[in-house]
Amino acid sequence: MTTLQDRAAKLARPDETQTAGDGPSAQLGEGPSIPEPSGPSPEVLAYEAETGDGEPDQVPVHVAFMRVMRDIRAVAKLDKVKEGPARFDYRGVDLAMEAYAPVVRRHGVIIMPTEVSPSYAPATTSTGKATRECTIVVTYRIYGPMGDWMPAQAAGESLDNGDKGTAKAQSVALRTLLYHGGMVPLRDTDPDAVNIERGEAPPRPATSYRDEALTPSTSKPRLLQMHYELKAMNRLGELVENETGDSEAIGTLIARIGKSR
Repeated sequence: MTTLQDRAAKLARPDETQTAGDGPSAQLGEGPSIPEPSGPSPEVLAYEAETGDGEPDQVPVHVAFMRVMRDIRAVAKLDKVKEGPARFDYRGVDLAMEAYAPVVRRHGVIIMPTEVSPSYAPATTSTGKATRECTIVVTYRIYGPMGDWMPAQAAGESLDNGDKGTAKAQSVALRTLLYHGGMVPLRDTDPDAVNIERGEAPPRPATSYRDEALTPSTSKPRLLQMHYELKAMNRLGELVENETGDSEAIGTLIARIGKSR
């Protein structure tokens, strides 16, 4: 019979052949094999390099983190909000972790939260349901392979009607730290790639001024402003059909309505 020390020694030397009864499979039974990850998802564009079994380069933390930033090329905004009235795309914390986890390991970088400062307040949702708002500031230490570190902070907030508000807010803070602190770009088209020429807005028709002037809620100061706008455009003489069906200059109509207000 082998001792626990013998079993630990055998597990630490995978190149040695294990006999039946010595390995963990003899204790737990043969299970299905777990496939190796096939690499980052299409949403994550990262530099894939041979990591080997060696230790990371012993460089200062700012150099190690710069190498992390260099290797993470982009993360697309492909997560979607599908519940509630809002519909928008975003980059979630899961994509951030997927992008960063293998790269920080490669370069010997550790991102560790050291202080969490939350605050809470009652709130309601748009449907009137009671909930709680959590606003949080998380302080991190980013360690390098040499043991030196640099500080970082990120904020997050969340709404939750259960006990998950703090965890959600911390996830938002971590996502913000990784994307903003790591300067991770999107895989979107650059705004300068599309050039849209600004055109002139079409002039407002005189009938629109007439309809506004004839509306009982239009105030006298607003009527004076409308008269001034038309005068500046030299359009006071444009004819419109008034409230009685007759033709009347728009400037005359506005002045007449103004006197009765």
